[in-house]
Amino acid sequence: MFRENTTHLQTSFFDIERQLSESKRKKIRESEEYNFYQLIFRKIKEENFAVLYSENGSRPNSSVNIMVSAIILAYRKSWTIKEMLEQIDFNLLTRTALGLNGMDDTAFCEATFFNFQNRLLKHFVETGENLLERVFDGLTKEQLKKLKIKTDIQRSDSFMAMSNIRNYGRVQLLIEILLRLYRVLKEEDKERFKDMLSDYTKQTSGQYIYKLERTEIPQELEKLGWIYHKLYEALREGYKEIEIFRIFERVYQEHFTVVKNKVAVKKNEELHSGILQSPDDIDATYRKKGEESRKGSER
Repeated sequence: MFRENTTHLQTSFFDIERQLSESKRKKIRESEEYNFYQLIFRKIKEENFAVLYSENGSRPNSSVNIMVSAIILAYRKSWTIKEMLEQIDFNLLTRTALGLNGMDDTAFCEATFFNFQNRLLKHFVETGENLLERVFDGLTKEQLKKLKIKTDIQRSDSFMAMSNIRNYGRVQLLIEILLRLYRVLKEEDKERFKDMLSDYTKQTSGQYIYKLERTEIPQELEKLGWIYHKLYEALREGYKEIEIFRIFERVYQEHFTVVKNKVAVKKNEELHSGILQSPDDIDATYRKKGEESRKGSER
């Protein structure tokens, strides 16, 4: 169930600024983070994101304006998810940017953030609409000019932030499929590939990408491509009748190409219309309709 967040407009005796000296309050008001709060955070029309939530009597959503702002900041600062959460918890200026008035205010939990990103990506794939980009839609030319001068934020940041979400989601999907395949392997095969898969099997796919830096993603995809190729060649005869192996094979063929035994990672724009989006939804597809990428079931 969707609801707007207006708590940042409320004041309390324990607000951060009330506990600081006048000189420090002045520094906050002159900071890039305070300008971000005024020019971006306060301008977010949370109702634009209501489409991501059920209208039924479910639990209220976490604060959309905080999560959207955190996504943009994390992209601009090249933070991992772990670093982003630490910044939100302990950095006074970051909390100012997100409208968190007190040091004990909780922004959101890790699982909530992952779910929100997944909802954004799903909506983008289904409709072609980048809701992050709409953050800038209501801004005037004068406001956009102030943004560039005061915070060095550009409209393209919203597009790149969505692309960043998509790349992280791609890595997580590939790892999740690996983990599910590993669980069904015979004990001798688990032992055979134990060292090769050890970076992944000691944690969940979400925990793995939690510390993954954006700059590491291309190298990570190359590594996964090599692993997928090795496993496919070694296991296809013995596991070809097992469902998770067939899903593994599909994902391998969707994300990678092999020329003369050399594995190459397909670019995002090369991913074909039937690409799997979730290991729990084997009928998930991309469809092209006009200029938009859509997601749905094959008919």
